[in-house]
Amino acid sequence: MVGIVLATHGEFAEGILQSGTMIFGEQENVKAVTLHPSDSPDSLRERMQTAIASFDNADEVLFLVDLWGGTPFNQANNLCGEHDKWAIVAGLNLPMLIEAYSSRESITSAKELAIAILEVAKEGVRTTVPHEEKVTAVHHNTTPSGAAVGNGKMQIVLARVDSRLLHGQVATSWTKSTNTNRIIVVSDSVAKDELRKKLIEQAAPPGVKANVIPISKLIAVANDARFGNTKALLLFENPQDVLRVIEGGVDINVINVGSMAHSVGKVMVNKVLSMDASDVNTFEKLAEKHVKFDVRKVPSDSNSNMDDLLKKAKEELAQQKN
Repeated sequence: MVGIVLATHGEFAEGILQSGTMIFGEQENVKAVTLHPSDSPDSLRERMQTAIASFDNADEVLFLVDLWGGTPFNQANNLCGEHDKWAIVAGLNLPMLIEAYSSRESITSAKELAIAILEVAKEGVRTTVPHEEKVTAVHHNTTPSGAAVGNGKMQIVLARVDSRLLHGQVATSWTKSTNTNRIIVVSDSVAKDELRKKLIEQAAPPGVKANVIPISKLIAVANDARFGNTKALLLFENPQDVLRVIEGGVDINVINVGSMAHSVGKVMVNKVLSMDASDVNTFEKLAEKHVKFDVRKVPSDSNSNMDDLLKKAKEELAQQKN
């Protein structure tokens, strides 16, 4: 029997598991895994692996996740990259889960099960509004005045430092708020990793393309007229790569600082940002180049003061030495 992992943000997975039990009864080889605000992607992945280890058969596993491109999807996608028979379906709803329970009694392949439940999941999305009534959607054009195809310069709508690169907050909140049409991960190391490149490209939200390129490539194409209609959201793993890009001639005036993971030698300056001496030095060099800092995880957050964060980092790094 295909094992099923329900992976979502918050308690959604636990709730829908309980709902499924009320309708279809207790199920074996089904586990709910939830992502909480304090969790790291690695801890979520470990809990997924623990859930799968409890299944009678770990050869066939289907992940049902809430959001395409979110952290649960990304971690499931990482695991599927190591297991050819595993599959993922995003957009979890109750009809999808019930159909999965029913269909896995006769379908023994996770990939075939994923395909089998799609139609029922889509049919579960309905409205009481009569078909005759028309709903008018208003689309706001946020393209800056003067932007045109072949204008000789890529439009950078956001340049973000985020050690997690492309994940749920980027795939949803930031792509919508910036109206980007292309996400570009700029990293020499990731550009050499074919598996990570593939996973990042697959995690792009609908209607937005994702690419992974080395620093030299961005410098080469930033002013290429062929990319004049590109509204790019740039993702960097660290501020050092941003500095290299700017020194290479790419025009970036504002850096969104979203997340910098903790590691040995770094100090926490807030809940999501960790810095070492190299990071502090790099941010100061960027400031000397008149780069502004927008320190926010998501668009709805308030902008934190970078000067205060750098001061705190210096003080804690000094204490660390002592």
